[in-house]
Amino acid sequence: MPRPPVRLKPLIETKMIPLSYYLILAALIFCVGMAGALMRRNLILTLVGIELMLNAANLNFIAFWRYNPSAASHAGIMFVIFSIAIAAAEASVGLALVISIYRHYKTINLDKIDSLKG
Repeated sequence: MPRPPVRLKPLIETKMIPLSYYLILAALIFCVGMAGALMRRNLILTLVGIELMLNAANLNFIAFWRYNPSAASHAGIMFVIFSIAIAAAEASVGLALVISIYRHYKTINLDKIDSLKG
């Protein structure tokens, strides 16, 4: 009579982190980014807040992709790569605007930039 195969226990048992943890973390990052974008008067820190909000959205994309029943499709990763490319373009355009505003107004304080005239 053949013996049943021996199943070895893994040395470290790994458990999946629940989806809700990722969503709570992304919501916290998004709230910090929104607070930074709305409450800061420095233009560069406002851009950093916007980047935090984009990173929170990327975390949601990856979390939902990972917990999707058909995780073999790479749609979530493609969304994240596209979002990172958009964020890089947004950062470069934003920093170019900061430099232009600083050259014109000699400040990056949002309260002192009150005119759209050139």
